[in-house]
Amino acid sequence: MITHVALAIGLVFVVEGLVLALAPSRMEDMLKMLSEIPIEQRRLFGLIAVACGTVLVWVAKSAFGE
Repeated sequence: MITHVALAIGLVFVVEGLVLALAPSRMEDMLKMLSEIPIEQRRLFGLIAVACGTVLVWVAKSAFGE
């Protein structure tokens, strides 16, 4: 279980690091755009992302049988 959590966190670091390394100015633009979105809408986007991630993990675990 701990290895799965470490793997997930490591993958997040890789993806986030790639975004910052390859397009740092684009990241600033995205943060500016994000600050203009109302808080409730950002919260909704976050909840949708959590739901999609949960479904994706569930499907992957079902498909690969762990």
